Amino acid sequence: MNAQNTSSGCGGGSCQCAGQSPEAVASVNGIALHEPGLTPDAQELKERAHTELLRQHAVKAGLLPRFGGLVAPELDEHARQVIEEMIEAEVQTPTPTPEECQRYYEAHLNQFVVGQALHVRHILFAVTPGVNVHALSLRAEKALLELSRKEVAVGHFAQLAAELSNCPTGATGGDLGWVAPDECAPELANELFFQSDTRWGMGVHPRLVHTRFGLHIIEVLGRRKGRQLTFEEAQDRVVTRLQMQARTRALRQYMSLLVGQAQIEGLVLEGADSPLVQ
Repeated sequence: MNAQNTSSGCGGGSCQCAGQSPEAVASVNGIALHEPGLTPDAQELKERAHTELLRQHAVKAGLLPRFGGLVAPELDEHARQVIEEMIEAEVQTPTPTPEECQRYYEAHLNQFVVGQALHVRHILFAVTPGVNVHALSLRAEKALLELSRKEVAVGHFAQLAAELSNCPTGATGGDLGWVAPDECAPELANELFFQSDTRWGMGVHPRLVHTRFGLHIIEVLGRRKGRQLTFEEAQDRVVTRLQMQARTRALRQYMSLLVGQAQIEGLVLEGADSPLVQ
């Protein structure tokens, strides 16, 4: 059961702490996830919670010794290995059928092309801690509008790249050279190569591309189409991708079950954020 700690005092009528909101220490089944006074960020707190859930599950299974402390312990290499072996034994990943593989291949043909590459240049507006994302987006949209006009001057892209880009390539006009799908960020690869509804033409892309690094203005300068793999040639890749997807779903279901069986206070858990189950 997930429970949010809403205590606002000790409950005494004359207590001076009534009405105050001291920061609660998040816990899993009564075991604190950090020492009082520490404030882990939200992502770290979730990772600690999932790791502690797995540790306690391993204890219940008799795989790890019981722990007598009140604050979740750091796992040593042996404990991590035990938990990884426990997950491997308990989480079953189904093997995709030939029919499932065929359907996936036909629905994702553009993911099974070899030799394709694009010559691109970009302007990066980096999203860094403390940056005003709204203002950054407006700045990027303004630059994109300038570069999308029919009468834009030759060399204006390189000029803006030198002035605005947070990528070192700004010094050379933003030129990234020839890139293949596996040579760029997954979000960029998806936008450049794997869109099924529309394929990129030459020139400046009409919308900003969002990646983990920030916002990009992209211009395509050249294209190598590559060769479409047959199903037989791509079958091993298809099986691997479907197994990875099935594994991810199974791990999330596994962790969701552990979350549902636990008494969790001070945070809300939904999925599997622990590195031990990635």
